[in-house]
Amino acid sequence: LTSKKPASNPEKPAPQSSAKEPAADTPPPNRRNCFRAYDIRGIADRDLDSDYCRHIGRALGSEALARGQQKILLGRDGRESSPRIREALIEGLLSCGVDVVDLGLIATPMLHFACHDLNIGNAVMITGSHNPAEYNGMKMLLGFESLSSEEIQALADRVAEQRYEQGEGQLSSDSIEQRYIDRICGDVVIAQTLKVVIDAGNGATSNIAVPLFEELGCEVTPLFCEVDGRFPNRNPDPTIPENLDALAAAVAEQGADIGIAFDGDGDRVAVVSASGRRPRADQLLMVLADDMVSRNPGCEVLFDVKCSRLLGQLVLDRGGRPVMWKCGHSHMKRKIASSDALLAGEFSGHIFFKERWYGFDDGLYAAARLLEALTLAGTTLDEELVSYPKLFSSPEILLPVDDERKFDVVNAFAQQNDFRDAKLIDIDGLRYEFRNGWGLLRASNTGPAITLRFEAESEAALDGIRESFAQTLAKIDPNLADSL
Repeated sequence: LTSKKPASNPEKPAPQSSAKEPAADTPPPNRRNCFRAYDIRGIADRDLDSDYCRHIGRALGSEALARGQQKILLGRDGRESSPRIREALIEGLLSCGVDVVDLGLIATPMLHFACHDLNIGNAVMITGSHNPAEYNGMKMLLGFESLSSEEIQALADRVAEQRYEQGEGQLSSDSIEQRYIDRICGDVVIAQTLKVVIDAGNGATSNIAVPLFEELGCEVTPLFCEVDGRFPNRNPDPTIPENLDALAAAVAEQGADIGIAFDGDGDRVAVVSASGRRPRADQLLMVLADDMVSRNPGCEVLFDVKCSRLLGQLVLDRGGRPVMWKCGHSHMKRKIASSDALLAGEFSGHIFFKERWYGFDDGLYAAARLLEALTLAGTTLDEELVSYPKLFSSPEILLPVDDERKFDVVNAFAQQNDFRDAKLIDIDGLRYEFRNGWGLLRASNTGPAITLRFEAESEAALDGIRESFAQTLAKIDPNLADSL
């Protein structure tokens, strides 16, 4: 099969030899609210102006040097603000004496892959991920570990105190696209030719997804596979069912076997079956776990507190070990690295493989492994989904609560509920397991909100658990209870 090569990036600048003189120090504004649990994130033109991004670059470069690291990989998504942020971030990094290797416009998992392929464990990805077009941010790694929580707050401290190193770093460039394709194609075997619709959502996978799946042997119909940082065709988050309407229509029109959608930076995946089913990420994990445990008896499978209890039960039934863990790609990457787990996933669509892969979340690789599992088993996604038991569940529910107050709400809920017959799982928020279902309440790590989710054996049981949560919330804040 002859496939197209990844499109070259005409915007990729020629490498520079050394740093510019840093701008005269001016006290940075207080934007600690941009420093989140898993990344730095904000509205690009308001929160991440060029001067502030230079400060972030200087803080990250100084932290890298403090850890004995000299070189950082850099990637960016296709948002309209990303080239500006890239330029400012490079200035800040180079001014510390850190060397930067610019990989251009790529998907986030390609940057993670580059860390392993080039044996450089430090990286920063400029991306707004699944957020709307006006947002942008940075995902960061040092020493092959994603920064999270306290480490990201420590960067905010460096910015506030302007504790920066001085030096003159070197800027170079590299290309990872074909090496990434070759690595996946050398690993994954799709046992029959499938008709696949690829919806890149105009995001960072637009240039790589079609050639990848063609080289894997698929017959590919592209949908929204042109990079456009305005996201004119759909919201960058494919885990919202209505954002898959165009993909579902294309699957039906083409008579395709499956449709695959990626978020704005390619670390999340969602799918549409041939009949139009849009499984949640925990249902997709059931398909992948079924395959994984059947080939690796006794292996661990990680999943977050938002996932269905059916997933854990399936892993047990197949002879595996289910492990529930905290939400957040940084937490999950660290857990899979320190455990015996071969597969992990989150309700938000992040899926991680450590069997034959590197343990980071990769929507492209996860989709390829899904097609491999289905074709080697001689089954379809629809056949797999209908074979699993059914429970009634809610979507994830977000209730706005100020960042300064959301953890107080969670603590108050723990004190004031009357769930005597429930088992509490408190590794991340409050998940109460009842005989006929469960309910979850936790503080969001990505915004000013609390999140809730419910699952039960019947609609009546689901409504009952939800109502019991609403009654407890009414004691804390009647407005929250009314919203639920």
